[in-house]
Parts: sequence; C-alpha cells; structure tokens
Amino acid sequence: MELSALSALSPLDGRYLRKTGALRPILSEAGFMRHRVKVEVEWFKALSRSGFAEIRPFSETASHFLDSLVENFSVDDAARIKEIEAVTNHDVKAVEYWIKESIGLQLPPELSRLNPRKVDVDRAITEELHSAAEFIHFACTSEDINNTSHGMMIKSARDEVVLPALNALIEKLRNIAHEHASLSMLARTHGQTASPTTLGKEMANIVARLQRSAKIIEAVEIMGKMNGAVGNYNAHFAAYPDFDWEKFSRNVVEKHLGLTYNEYTIQIEPHDYIAELFDAIARANTVLIDLNRDIWSYISLGYFKQITKVGEVGSSTMPHKVNPIDFENSEGNLGIANALLRHMSEKLPVSRWQRDLTDSTVLRNIGIALGYSVLAYDSCLRGLNKLEVNAGKITHDLEDAWEVLAEPVQTVMRRYGIENPYEQLKALTRGKGIEKEDLHEFIRQLGLPQAAREELLKMTPASYTGIASKLAKKI
Repeated sequence: MELSALSALSPLDGRYLRKTGALRPILSEAGFMRHRVKVEVEWFKALSRSGFAEIRPFSETASHFLDSLVENFSVDDAARIKEIEAVTNHDVKAVEYWIKESIGLQLPPELSRLNPRKVDVDRAITEELHSAAEFIHFACTSEDINNTSHGMMIKSARDEVVLPALNALIEKLRNIAHEHASLSMLARTHGQTASPTTLGKEMANIVARLQRSAKIIEAVEIMGKMNGAVGNYNAHFAAYPDFDWEKFSRNVVEKHLGLTYNEYTIQIEPHDYIAELFDAIARANTVLIDLNRDIWSYISLGYFKQITKVGEVGSSTMPHKVNPIDFENSEGNLGIANALLRHMSEKLPVSRWQRDLTDSTVLRNIGIALGYSVLAYDSCLRGLNKLEVNAGKITHDLEDAWEVLAEPVQTVMRRYGIENPYEQLKALTRGKGIEKEDLHEFIRQLGLPQAAREELLKMTPASYTGIASKLAKKI
C-alpha cells in the first residue's frame, strides 16, 4: 500500500499528522540525519581552526559551503544517505560518506554501484576541502555524532514545541482561574460534598503544579560528549598527544552545538539527563491526566457546558449527546506518552559495560513519546476552549448543601469552649443534608457571644470559601 496519512502505521503520522507535524523536522529520521551532518560539519570546521599543521583554517567561502550542507539539507539528501547505508549497513558512516560525496570526493569502490550524485561545487572549494577530507569524522566514534545529535534534537523539541504547547495550556488555565476566581463551588473529597472552594481556585491549583513542572523541564541540562570510543580520547591523543583535547571537545559541544559538556562517559553519553527530562515531562503529563479526569467529571455534573459545532455528532444513535472527547483523547494519549517516557527514563541510563545497542532502537522513539505528549496538550487545550461555565448549576448545587457549614460552626464552638462541638454537628449532619432553617435553629440555641452567633448566621455555603478567590487571582 502506498504510504500516506491513511496508510501510516503510527497515528502520529496519519490521523494526527497536523497536530504533531512541528516535531517531524526535528525528530524524524531525516531530522536525525540533518543533525548528524551538523555535528560532523562543526567538528570538521573546528579542527581546521585547531592549529594542526595537516589542516589549514577554512576560507569563509568553504565554511559557508559546509554550513549550507546543514541549512539546505533535504529529504532527498536523507534518501541518498539511506542509499549509502544500504551498502555500509552503518548509518553514521553513511553520513560521513555523504559529506565526502557532497564536497566532490569519489566514494569507495564498494559503493561504486550507486549512481554518483552530481554535485555542483566551486573548484576552489573542492580543492580546499579535498586536502582536509580525512579530518571529517576525525577520531570520532559513532556515538560522538549520535549523542550530540540527540541532544540538539531533544533541546529543539523541548524549547520549540513541547514547552510552548505546555505553556499555552498553562495560560488558558490561568485565564479561567482569573475569570472565575470568585465563583463559589462545592468541593468534593472522596466524591462527597465538602467545604466550598471556587472554580478559579481549582484551576489555579493546576496552574501552580504545571508551572513548577514547566520550570523543571526547562531547567534540565541537555548534555553531550565527544571523547571517543570509550570516553578517554584514546585515538585523539594517539594522533596529537600534546593537544588539549578536553578543552577542544568542550568548546565544540558547548559553543557550537549548544549543549552542556559531559566529561565522564563510556562510549555513550549515559543518558541520565534524558531520564531527568522525560521523568519531568511525565510528571507534567500526570498533572494533566488529573485535570482531564476532573474536567470530565465536572462536565458530567453539568458544571461545564461544551460549545457545539454545526455538523458534529456526539453519538451515532443518541442525538442529544455532546461527549467530552477532547479530554478523553488527551487522557488516553498522555497514558501512551508516559508509558514510553518512563520506559526510556528507566532503560536508557543502563548499558552493558562500555556500550550495547539496546539504547539505539529505543532512542528512535523519542519523537513518538513527545508526539503523544504534544497531541494530548493540543486535545486538552481544544477541550478547554470549548468549555462554557454553567454558573447556575454550580450555584444551585452549593445552595443545596448547607451541611458543609457544619465545619465552621463546630470550629467556632471549639473557640468558645462549648462541649462536644464536633459530636453535636456530626449528629445533626452526618450522612444527610440539612436545610438552612435547621442549621440556623441549631446556631441560635448555642451559648455563643452575640457577635459570633450573628457572623455564623450570615454565613452561606457560597460565602464560606476562605481565601480561595485571592489565591486564584494572584496565580
């Protein structure tokens, strides 16, 4: 079957393509190849500036040409690398050969059966780069290229896609918190009526949790290493024993690739930062699962209505239904995302001795884990944008729950030394609703100071919200 959005195996590249497309240039196989080219080019250019007698500093023209290999990297270029990889059976070596081919070098004999790619390169650039060609991938192991590529990919995905999507959700929830800061609402603990809150304060709770999560996600240092086959610069010092390779590698990784240098590694960068980041994203996702379930329940109670759209169908047989599908979709996709994120955070820091390949295939699923997260954020935001607060229903439920004032009444009784206040209110209210008149009659017969009695009689379920409104407004 021809590959299309309808025949894609993953719904992220099929049904949900439009909602996750921003991740494709970053985390796809072609995106991975482009980042590998970037690492190889930056390492190559840095070596030209190293002062080694065998490689002279590149001219501005040659440097710009090398940069253009990254900037103009296309799907066709990725396909060419795959052609080469089909022979080499090694993805990073295929990238190295592609770069050499791009500067006009002839590929090795075993690759001669491939149709040579026509490359239009200025002869002066060709001559300059040909003389330095063996410094492409110089002293590198494949993981020097892969780990830094993954680092740049993860950093871009986090900063350009994941955090903006999460922050858009936070901003929407903050707006709801401010708009409904003073809308009194029954709280429910254990599913039972409890001391009132405000709708805005409940949204502010989620905002505060997500803000903290976003800060932790943003603060994770994205790391990289370029120190050879087992992390000791063995080949580097074999070639140039008097050169400061630690300083050189750190400079490339930090200044040219934008990552934090990890100087203690085996063949692979140990992926601890990926575990930290993915655990942090999973925690944010868990907060959103909590939100989705609460909003779903509030819709069920009638506290929210959902704005309908002409032509939409809620049920194939029940015309009246408007299902909370956005929140259900979000919850389901967050579960898939967290399963992948948590597997990766547990698996990736574990490698047999100096390296095994179990991380390689797992790392190719970063886009899937983050894709389901971003998809879930989009669904939740769309759901929130469809919500309409049903203040009448919220207020009606609150006015029918005078028993929630048993808490303040018994607390004031405690203050003034009345015996057994909790037990008296328990007998009056536990497991049953009471009317306003019944509660007021109970208050009137209490031996309280007149001012305290009057304050309790003025209290209503809607007014008994503490500083909920203040907390919601200041988030």
